[in-house]
Amino acid sequence: MKRYPLGRVIALPAAAALTLGIAACGSANEQGSGQGGDGSGLSGTISGAGASSQEAAQKAWQAGFLADNPDVTVNYDPIGSGGGREQFISGGSDFGGSDAFLDDDELKAAQERCGNVVEIPTYVSPVAVIFNIEGVNELNLKPETIAKIFNQKITNWNDPEIAESNPGVDLPDLAITPVNRSDESGTTENFVEYLKAAAGEEWPHEPSGDWPVKGGEAAQGTSGVVQAVTNGNGAIGYADASQAGNLGTVKVGVGDDFVAYSPQAAAKVLEVSERIEGRGDTSFAYELARDTTEAGTYPIVLVSYALACTDYDDPAKADVVKSYFNYMISSEGQQASADNAGSAPISDALRKELQPAVDAIGAGS
Repeated sequence: MKRYPLGRVIALPAAAALTLGIAACGSANEQGSGQGGDGSGLSGTISGAGASSQEAAQKAWQAGFLADNPDVTVNYDPIGSGGGREQFISGGSDFGGSDAFLDDDELKAAQERCGNVVEIPTYVSPVAVIFNIEGVNELNLKPETIAKIFNQKITNWNDPEIAESNPGVDLPDLAITPVNRSDESGTTENFVEYLKAAAGEEWPHEPSGDWPVKGGEAAQGTSGVVQAVTNGNGAIGYADASQAGNLGTVKVGVGDDFVAYSPQAAAKVLEVSERIEGRGDTSFAYELARDTTEAGTYPIVLVSYALACTDYDDPAKADVVKSYFNYMISSEGQQASADNAGSAPISDALRKELQPAVDAIGAGS
């Protein structure tokens, strides 16, 4: 997958960080069980930064530990994937969150910082195409149509191509206002990768975390895009589905059908996708099959990764990171994310594959 330069580093502000106590599972010498904490006396603070899409999930994961282990604190600043990767690589954070896996240069730099890099999918969610048209709650759109809208080739909601896929829907004579992320974003990269794979020549732009089309409306972060679409009659954007709220959403053309987003439909993408080889045993990066025609599969999906080191300078900090990652991938943690962020829980089979990577988190001797 082609990748592009990161955005500028944004410092982790204490006031903006999400600070909650978390619990840990096991002592310094125990391997992770994938379950929640047991009040074993672990203490300390770790700080992470990264994908804003993970914000709701991070809150749920943190809260899942609070009752059992009040002496452990986790900070997570949802500054965006680009800033999160850069902070992690530079040593400015203890762990990272990213909606795109590390590219080759980033992976090499991260390995220089902290030994082998633990890179695991902890948050799987559909990316919803959201819109604001009075009286319309759902639309069918083919991949090519979505591409033309965001490439500003289709500019009115009563365009014949939109009408063809939506018989019986009263489409207004209303200008379309496409809204995109203004910051470098893993959500953008995932959405553009989908357009490139599924829409063919209708999307001539290369995938990147930076939005490639000028002239639309830009907004900062997931919440900014949602707010801009909410405030704009005729607006359309893309955002993590957990934050779509009451906005209208698009059923996406897949094969001969139109598929609505759901955690279950999003999770099916991993079943038809392949892990990228040659990145080490602790890296679980996937080349997603975004052009799938598999029935019931929602192809605009965000797979968000958690990043950690296998070799921290501070053994106590390594223990806290390992414990936190164990909770994130546990069935309990995945259900907490599903309940609070609308994500798709990873399968038991994938959890077993990820466990040795989490167990590898530690400190130098």
